[in-house]
Amino acid sequence: MALTSRISLGGDESADPEDFLSTSLGVVFPDDATNQHGDAGHRLVYTSPHLRKPLLLDLADPVGEVDRGLFSHFLWNASLLLAELVERDTLGVGGAAAGPGAGVSFHVGGKAVLELGAGAALPSMMAGLLGARRVVVTDYPAVAVLTTLAANIARNIQPALSPPGAATTPASSILVRGHSWGELPADDAAFCQPNRHAFDRVLVADCLWMPWQHANLHRSVGHFLAATAEARCWIVAGFHTGRGKMRGFFAAGALRAAGLALERIWERDCDGVEREWSWDREDDATVRKRWLVVAVLKRAEGP
Repeated sequence: MALTSRISLGGDESADPEDFLSTSLGVVFPDDATNQHGDAGHRLVYTSPHLRKPLLLDLADPVGEVDRGLFSHFLWNASLLLAELVERDTLGVGGAAAGPGAGVSFHVGGKAVLELGAGAALPSMMAGLLGARRVVVTDYPAVAVLTTLAANIARNIQPALSPPGAATTPASSILVRGHSWGELPADDAAFCQPNRHAFDRVLVADCLWMPWQHANLHRSVGHFLAATAEARCWIVAGFHTGRGKMRGFFAAGALRAAGLALERIWERDCDGVEREWSWDREDDATVRKRWLVVAVLKRAEGP
């Protein structure tokens, strides 16, 4: 089943020609994949065969150029894939993974989970619906973004939506917080310091398109990820700004400076086909939109 088959626009059908064209690209150009979904004027509907009801997602209405530059007013395919992987492995549905990703588990049951740069926070919602012990959702501290995030989390992480038999994360264990990557003040007794090394799983979806933020993102992952051999950070990202601008995030030296190491990395397209990661592969724009990089970080060993 295609990655984008679970997502649709809710509300009244748009009369905007741009909206009509964007939802018709797969018909007009069969090889073209839509990699961003929705806008602030349309609620998104996420339907999974394993959830009792669809999830209803509002997107932030950006205020000014700073908010708009966050691109959190879209749902991106990286979030769709990470949510699907979490669901697959936590519920044990869909069979064992094949290809380069074989053997990697995205199970969240009983884990403390943090999402960085959450946007619409679909992976966090899936974690909360499937029995994560604790879920904390963070994004840039912009009012429009955090207000929408809080409303989506409250609406969708509900026992009435969880699969039969799944233990929904208690509301008291779900938080939404503003966090700018790399900003970890020692006097922040409200969030950063109490949560140092507090999360078994850190989720990062479509946050690699800004190379000038890579070091800051490394610092945040290293700060919040638990200091255990079992802790993992799961990363999924599209190639929007090109492979060259993304690959520096995975440089061994830069990761080690934050106490991290790359465990696995591969690529997966919107039809579930997997291939080995290549830092210098050259795809045209249409092909590039179909592919995502999937990576797993762990704690670096040794001093």
